[in-house]
Amino acid sequence: MEAIVANTLKQIIPEFKVGIIRYHHIVVDDSPQMLKGRLQLFQESIYFDLQETAIADIPELAEWRKVFKTIGTDPSRYRPSSESLYRRIQKKSFISTIHSAADVNNFFSLYYKIPIGIYDLDKLEGPITIDIGTEQDEYMAINGRTVNFSRKLVSKDMRGPFGSPIVDSERTAVTKETKNALQIVYLLPSTPREQCERILGSMKNMFFQIHGGEATFKLLI
Repeated sequence: MEAIVANTLKQIIPEFKVGIIRYHHIVVDDSPQMLKGRLQLFQESIYFDLQETAIADIPELAEWRKVFKTIGTDPSRYRPSSESLYRRIQKKSFISTIHSAADVNNFFSLYYKIPIGIYDLDKLEGPITIDIGTEQDEYMAINGRTVNFSRKLVSKDMRGPFGSPIVDSERTAVTKETKNALQIVYLLPSTPREQCERILGSMKNMFFQIHGGEATFKLLI
């Protein structure tokens, strides 16, 4: 399945980078104890770090806020999902385990401090475009709310919008029945290409170790 970054987005943020990782023949289940433990310990570590460091002073989170502002999104009203995770941890509202795919996603979003979305590939149709949304772009999100994506980053397939670095849609949510998945990794524009590819490779390898199957990635710049 082809994926592209729209020219309208490239013109506003020339250094925009996104990674696409495709997984086939995977098994999504309850997370192994190793992953549950790492996710819990990492959140505890972040919580103590946030006692001394303000969220606004974390460079990666600040860079994504700047990206949002550049395209016309108010990052205080619609936060990058990575920042939302950090704010939850700051309040000691730790992220509970969901299933293996979501838990890996959350772990890497916390580790790299970037938004990451994961979607059921079999629920997507046709080419994918990552663009700045319009008034017509909205969906029912996994938090049960309808979100409009005017002046916000959004991913669309032939059926319409399905994903965003803010919150993902119910339509393409990964479940334990998912056999093929697509991960969209919203990399920092300032990250060099070689480092972006190393990040994508590390994510692909850990996901593969837990879920099996086959995996490939591509960096879109």
